[in-house]
Amino acid sequence: MDSMHPDPAPAPPPSLSDIKAQVARLEAAHKQKGLPLSGRIIHVMHHLPVEIVRIVPAESLEAGGILSPPMTPEFKPEDVEAKVESADAKWRIHARTAHPALVSGIKSLSDTHDQILVAWTGEVLLQPDTNASPQPPSQATFPSIAQNLLAPFSTQQETLSPTSPSVPTPPPDESPLMVFGGEFNDQEKKEVETELERFTEVEQKFEEGGRLKYLPVFLPPDVSKGHYEGFCKKTLWPLFHYLLWLDSTATVPSPDPSWLAYHKTNQMFAQRVAEVYKPGDLIICHDYHLLLAPKMIREALGQVFHPNAGWGTAHPSPAAHHANKRFDWDQSQQSTPTNANNDKSKTEKLGGFLSNVGSALGQHLSVGGEHGATPVEVMIGMFMHTPWPSSEIFRCLPTRREILDGMLGANLVSFQTYSYSRHFVSTCIRVCGYESTPGGVDANGQVTAVGYCPIGLDVKRVIHDRELPGVIPKMEALRQLYKDKKIIVGREKLDVAKGVYNKLQAFEKFLQVYPEWRGKVVLIQVTTPALSESPKLERMTAELVSHINGTYGSLDFTPVHHYHQALEKDEYFGLLSVADLALITSLRDGMNTTSMEFILCQDKTNKSPLVLSEFMGTVASFQSALQINPHDLLGVAHAINKGLNMPQAEKEERHQSLLDSVNGHTSYTWAATILKQLLENVGGEHTAHQTPALDVNKFSQAYKNAKKRLMLFDYDGTLTPIVKVPSHAVPTERTLSAISTLAKDPKNVVYLISGRDGDFLEEHWGHVENLGMSAEHGSFVKQPGDEEFTNMTEALDMSWMSEVEEIFKYYTERTTGSTIEVKKASITWHYRNSDPDFGEFQCKQCLDLLESSLAPRRPIEVLVGKKNLEVRPLAVNKGEIVKRLMYENPDADLIFCAGDDKTDEDMFRSLRTVFPPGGIHTNDPIIMKPPVAVTSALDPEEVAELKDVELHIRPDEIFATTVGPPAKKTLAAWHVTCPEEVVEALETLLESQ
Repeated sequence: MDSMHPDPAPAPPPSLSDIKAQVARLEAAHKQKGLPLSGRIIHVMHHLPVEIVRIVPAESLEAGGILSPPMTPEFKPEDVEAKVESADAKWRIHARTAHPALVSGIKSLSDTHDQILVAWTGEVLLQPDTNASPQPPSQATFPSIAQNLLAPFSTQQETLSPTSPSVPTPPPDESPLMVFGGEFNDQEKKEVETELERFTEVEQKFEEGGRLKYLPVFLPPDVSKGHYEGFCKKTLWPLFHYLLWLDSTATVPSPDPSWLAYHKTNQMFAQRVAEVYKPGDLIICHDYHLLLAPKMIREALGQVFHPNAGWGTAHPSPAAHHANKRFDWDQSQQSTPTNANNDKSKTEKLGGFLSNVGSALGQHLSVGGEHGATPVEVMIGMFMHTPWPSSEIFRCLPTRREILDGMLGANLVSFQTYSYSRHFVSTCIRVCGYESTPGGVDANGQVTAVGYCPIGLDVKRVIHDRELPGVIPKMEALRQLYKDKKIIVGREKLDVAKGVYNKLQAFEKFLQVYPEWRGKVVLIQVTTPALSESPKLERMTAELVSHINGTYGSLDFTPVHHYHQALEKDEYFGLLSVADLALITSLRDGMNTTSMEFILCQDKTNKSPLVLSEFMGTVASFQSALQINPHDLLGVAHAINKGLNMPQAEKEERHQSLLDSVNGHTSYTWAATILKQLLENVGGEHTAHQTPALDVNKFSQAYKNAKKRLMLFDYDGTLTPIVKVPSHAVPTERTLSAISTLAKDPKNVVYLISGRDGDFLEEHWGHVENLGMSAEHGSFVKQPGDEEFTNMTEALDMSWMSEVEEIFKYYTERTTGSTIEVKKASITWHYRNSDPDFGEFQCKQCLDLLESSLAPRRPIEVLVGKKNLEVRPLAVNKGEIVKRLMYENPDADLIFCAGDDKTDEDMFRSLRTVFPPGGIHTNDPIIMKPPVAVTSALDPEEVAELKDVELHIRPDEIFATTVGPPAKKTLAAWHVTCPEEVVEALETLLESQ
């Protein structure tokens, strides 16, 4: 189950310049290693940040029948904006105000990267041709709040008349805009693309920023409607906001028939990306509209998913490998005609250009230097702007598996908050049975990193809007109207998840509990229509407003002012600036821009407090806000009273903390961080990848030249084959002879690092001189020449074992055939003799429970093995032992490390992470601090005396080798196919000496 853990407060982020410097270093390191980076970013999002208007003759519009009007926007269009009009007055394109944080973040990357934005055109609007140049699209004549409020006061009408410079007066004969419901022909598509090209040039000059190329996706009207208004808004959006279909404002039952439209839309987006893709492009998909896109993009680019190996092209058969003793990607390409035939139909549909792309991806370029050849990597990231629900909610979705597999086609999936990322990992475990890794999800050999990064505002733009000339008159008018009264402000879309009805209920409770505030405080609530607009919710809201005003108002005073309309920007910022309290009671929300805009506006005025729902994605960043549970009406009432009575000194202190958070997490830092996260998880830096066969000749030469060598071996599966009865896995004479000969060489430090207990290792290997041994994954260590094993866990807190044992007992009682194995430093639950399906199900449940409730608060890690679940101390594993040996032998100039399973990946990871991200420069020293495996057994005073050491080893002197097929996903750099080849390689070394 998903237990409640508060999100950790995000650490103060590095400055934008620091993040960009890290991005530059990562890109330089990737290019140095041969990973082709094109310098381009392809963003894939649902809607272009523009509005397209088609100018048509009036008579043709009338002949088209009844057309639907566009939705009411959140803000009235600005009078100054980037816009273009075609020479023949057929098309007009202008900027949209929707999603300003997302768009500004994307545009901020244009300073360093060429960017392409692939998105739907949106609903194209029709406008009758007139002699005068029509006003900007979607502009309608809305009365302002101030005009409504000041209607009885004729003396103030002149100040806020519609002829004010900030509010352009529309032509009196302006015709309304209508939504175009047809499809474009090829000629019209080319015209729109040409006009978008012109628009980007105008926008670049207008905003004085980097260029962002817009690439439209033309969706058929029935597909776009079924996708956005259907599956997105009636199925996914309610689900992600904890509203199941029967509870939400949507009335479409589950399963939603619009799934086909959703699937088709994602497919068309993937095909559009493939048309412009170049090897080395970075692809970033945005939000819940395109959850299937990452996987579909890979498929459109000719990649194939190999079970237990992840994404890639076909790999050679073991027989071919054994025949050649070398891994040859070109032969792999030629030996798989079946795949090429299967993909032929796909590429024909996408056109000749996509065929060329697939062909290029099928050729394996040498990107590993001497490490061999690997395929060009398709680098995809995904960011979710909405909340992600707990697994118990998400599993209600009929198409849950398809959604998760689509997302896991990305290298990186990132969320707004830590809790959303934790819910996603838990969902992958419980719904699909995938395993979690320290940094993400392992889905059949493909590791997808999972991270989080809060998105912020375009602070510069908000500050600019806050200081517009029209803001001050609005502020003065509101202050005059509500003289001697406290103003509480709120602005949301009118849908269930925004909690407007709860807010009104809480405000009524506030007036009941604190009668002294009656007549002294007003709530100004602005709402805008939601796509899933509910007449019932609108009626209930209006009735509750009337009830509150009738009960607590009077002839000269109205406590609640509800405005269901669009706002002018200067009016909106004036309202935020004069408010004495902001009240945000969302039942579930991701990023709430109103809270951030309120903080920035208040910086110049009252420093008023913010009351914020604890179910907001931003709540972890705003610890100084008055956090409330919107379902607790009395608690909200108390918070309102506290905010209105707050001393000025406390207001200023809380405000400064909130302001620092807003300025620290801007849309610019978010975009740069997402780019950095993606670059950190591509190119094999710390991610699993396919490997070439071990180059024995190169290994022998390096071994011969080395002055000191670390030789590290796993046991089961590496020096002996895996057998059904563990006690039968005894070493052969050849293996004993090879290891013994290595251990006798004074230049060598040889260790067996095994999961076996010390008694077994002592029985079969104790007679080998100068052989070091590590038992139970590093819990016990015996150095060369020692007589006894040293217990590495004596100084550790092992009290968690009893808690884990209780959990394992619970599942043992309910899973026939399962057993518990308690070792000295770990505890394992085995279900090999249970019903396979039920045992797997119980394993997923137990794993999720351990990782969500116990692992975050205890120093443990959970490992999923073959038909077992193991829990061990966090500081004791094979990787920590490798770090300890490197620390104790800093002068080693060759390391050979061989292993075969997931526990051995800890060793390979340690051998990578001793080097800085992005690689090292030639003359830079590699400094290593004392690892946990050294410090955990010492007193603090002894730890303080330990010194950092300088390592002599370099990356090309490390031969990390996994045992398995070439397509196996691993952190190692090389592979051999079986234990016999490990012994053969060792014998080749010895013969060459």
